[in-house]
Amino acid sequence: MHLLVEEAHGLRETPQIASGNILTVDTDGLIDFIAEAGRLKRLPRTGWVESGVPDPESVADHSFRVALIALVLADAKGLDSLKAVRMALLHDLAEAETGDLTPVQKEADPEASKRVEDEAMRRLLDKLPEAIRGAYRDAWREFSEASTEEARLVRDADKLEMVIQASEYQKGAMGGEKLMRFWHAEINGEEAKAIRDAVKNRVRKRV
Repeated sequence: MHLLVEEAHGLRETPQIASGNILTVDTDGLIDFIAEAGRLKRLPRTGWVESGVPDPESVADHSFRVALIALVLADAKGLDSLKAVRMALLHDLAEAETGDLTPVQKEADPEASKRVEDEAMRRLLDKLPEAIRGAYRDAWREFSEASTEEARLVRDADKLEMVIQASEYQKGAMGGEKLMRFWHAEINGEEAKAIRDAVKNRVRKRV
């Protein structure tokens, strides 16, 4: 089944998850999924811990604002915002099992890191009702491969959120030097770049 979505440039179709009462399928699996995702609320972001940020944000904190940024940018660009938000909410879910690995840690063995992450995601999504499991796996694959404009937008939103968070820590008690490395995240979309540059300008005005 498909849902027609009106955009500034006309109509297009977006996949619709099969309807029905999914809660009758496996409530235990769904509860386990939600509980495991809840670990992200208690998992601090490793980059901030390594930089000495006191009481740093959790992975769940980060994922919420990535989803919000993705929603706004996708709607502003006339993209599929449901798809973007789904990817944003799922993009760090595997860390409920793997922990929050930094880019440096992942680059030590990219293939092994990707395999571990994919396996963790598979185990987590296997707890969900079959009616929605496939759509979530597709969203995860799409984000991982950056295969669509929405996926690339979410990847930019992920980096942009980190830049904004770094600016907020710098505004507080944290010194700027320890957090400067977070300003060099690769962002490709013009809209996300413009927001990043505006954030930088605000920081410069504070100095």
